[in-house]
Amino acid sequence: REKGGRKLRFLFQTSANGVRQKTQVILKQACQKAGIELELKAITPAVYFSGDAGNPDTNAKFNADMQMYAVVGGVDPERGMDAYVSWELATKANKWQGRNISRWRNDEFDKLFRAAEVELDGAKRAAMFIRMNDLVVADHHILPIVHRPSLDGVGTKIAAHIGWTGVVGSIHHWFREA
Repeated sequence: REKGGRKLRFLFQTSANGVRQKTQVILKQACQKAGIELELKAITPAVYFSGDAGNPDTNAKFNADMQMYAVVGGVDPERGMDAYVSWELATKANKWQGRNISRWRNDEFDKLFRAAEVELDGAKRAAMFIRMNDLVVADHHILPIVHRPSLDGVGTKIAAHIGWTGVVGSIHHWFREA
């Protein structure tokens, strides 16, 4: 595909990782069929996920057209959704330390997030986060590509383990039953 003699091409970066790089290849092949050129870039994870403000290849600097990374959620969606609020934009001024690395902005999203932070009614709060999710998805801001399942094992005598907080996300609450 081209317009005005200029070909449609994108730079697609991610960290060097087998699953991510295989996914890049699959997407590149699909783009080629549509006449889109996709240049793939794999960056050492220690660099890609670092907070080094001087390194141009961190995912927070986002020096590409597209990038792939995973986000880890928890029981409460607030921690995941704060990656899309305007006051968390990763910028040169904050040395690329903001959580909003794609620098997407939406006033309605920001207002809903602030309201959800103080909403005590669980149903109302859930509706706010559903609407926020709809805003991000409808704007094609993020494209879920791969869900990587995980498997955790916990001893039968461990109490207070919460399954969706990650392997040790709630370890401070764990105790051994007698």
